[in-house]
Amino acid sequence: MSAERRGAGSAARWAAALPRHPWPQRQRQVCAPRVCNRSRPPASPLGPGEQGGRPHLGAATHGHSVRRAPSGAARAGAGAAASRRCRMAAAPPSSLSYRTTGSTCLHPLSELLGIPLDQVNFVACQLFALLAAFWFRIYLSPGKTSPDVRHAFATIFGIYFVIFCFGWYSVHLFVLVLMCYGIMVTASVSNIHRYSFFVAMGYLTICHISRIYIFHYGILTTDFSGPLMIVTQKIIALAFQVHDGLGRRAEDLSVEQHRLAVRVKPSFLEYLSYLLNFMSVIAGPCNNFKDYVDFIEGRHIHMKLLEVNWKQKGFHSLPEPSPMGAVIHKLCMTLVSLLLFLTLTTTFPVTCLVDDWFVYKANFLTRLCYLYVVMQASKPKYYFAWTLADAVNNAAGFGFSGVDKNGNFSWDLLSNLNIWKIETATSFKMYLENWNIQTATWLKRVCYERVPWYPTMLTFILSALWHGVYPGYYFTFLTGTLVTIAARTMRNNYRHYFLSSKALKLVYDVVTWAVTQLAVSYTVAPFVMLAVEPTVSLYKSMYFYLHITSLLIILFLPIKPQAHIQKQPQTLNSVNEKKKD
Repeated sequence: MSAERRGAGSAARWAAALPRHPWPQRQRQVCAPRVCNRSRPPASPLGPGEQGGRPHLGAATHGHSVRRAPSGAARAGAGAAASRRCRMAAAPPSSLSYRTTGSTCLHPLSELLGIPLDQVNFVACQLFALLAAFWFRIYLSPGKTSPDVRHAFATIFGIYFVIFCFGWYSVHLFVLVLMCYGIMVTASVSNIHRYSFFVAMGYLTICHISRIYIFHYGILTTDFSGPLMIVTQKIIALAFQVHDGLGRRAEDLSVEQHRLAVRVKPSFLEYLSYLLNFMSVIAGPCNNFKDYVDFIEGRHIHMKLLEVNWKQKGFHSLPEPSPMGAVIHKLCMTLVSLLLFLTLTTTFPVTCLVDDWFVYKANFLTRLCYLYVVMQASKPKYYFAWTLADAVNNAAGFGFSGVDKNGNFSWDLLSNLNIWKIETATSFKMYLENWNIQTATWLKRVCYERVPWYPTMLTFILSALWHGVYPGYYFTFLTGTLVTIAARTMRNNYRHYFLSSKALKLVYDVVTWAVTQLAVSYTVAPFVMLAVEPTVSLYKSMYFYLHITSLLIILFLPIKPQAHIQKQPQTLNSVNEKKKD
């Protein structure tokens, strides 16, 4: 077989086996943007996970390289062969199309809609969770029901949803929860955070490795890693908060650590409810233990209102804000995201980035613009799943964050993204702060604010390890480290020149917006492609331009002193000293 045919076949095998991330999608064929096979029904963006979790399907093909074809005829022949192989791989036998470790009772609906059964199960659970959340808030309100009953019902519903979606794979979640509760009960408070961190991350990593490299993702079966990732976040966050509350002096804590510190170890029921409650066990997001317990015990809203001077907002007594407006708004956003997925995402699949037209024929500017379009098209599935999960929590009465500057009630305590700020971001930092917000906050609290050296790099590494063991994750996060440092250097050196007038500031914002959006598209492409071969092929076709540019900026531009100074969290000691002064 010629090198050209081997390269095309390799790309086709990668596209056919492309894992679904972060929510299951049907396997896609490699296609040029002008000729895409639309004979199959569109994929659904839905599935378990998030977060933030990341279900996948299939195994990525590694170790192959896409070689440049020496002639147009050879490329055409290879492309035709790749398309034939891709179409064969992308259309599995109907007898296998509904295999799942979860419930099969919705298989007829799956066949009717042409959507994989695991995704139908996920949607069914989330819609049922939405209805259960309304029922939970109205009929099991804190004024009518004891906290233990609320904990019990939230846990029972959550366990049922997990078993419904994942079947016997749900055992992994239960094993991890039980192991870490054993650590919570038996370990010393000085080491509880270390043991919990290594056990939870170690178990998650073993599951990632076994599913990808040993069981090859159990072709066409449901992925359980999404909920496992969310549970891992909560286990580690709670362990650190217990350590802060029982193992450290109050004056050594930052203001945020002091607020979130847990000073009494949770009971077994509280522990299970926090980790496995039906509102967040399937799709997240991660939240703080104290906020969750305040919600269960009926103090959540009042505690948030007391954090602001609510009397200045026009209230003479503590109000009872309703989440209905926020829920309806977020459900509308969910519907729009679904429509965008069914139109935009299916028109520009990520597999087009390894097509011969993109790799060999398009000029650099066309490749750059098309990469941006494809990465934009991959966002609606994230918007859908995270916004729906946020709406479920709000429907239960959880997620109230206080009163904004206009006197309006805010229900964004658990929001995982700010779509407007993402799409208008003028810096890499601003983009990251508004994407997967709860995971970014978790990384900041358990890693960035606590490690004594290289906080940015170690935080990126932890993020990659938490997401999984695909090479694409490490390409993205190592590239992200370079881009973050380079962007910070550029901002420190040049931003102040553009602040003298509104016109210059507008020019600066427009240019930095364009650069940020293109840089993010370049950086996160491996995160979606996952495998080594398509990532290297893409970056070679882009001449590694962002890597080279970032390195040149870091090596040759002067770095101002403040770029090197890590901003330390404000401790209670420093606060008290300021008050004395």
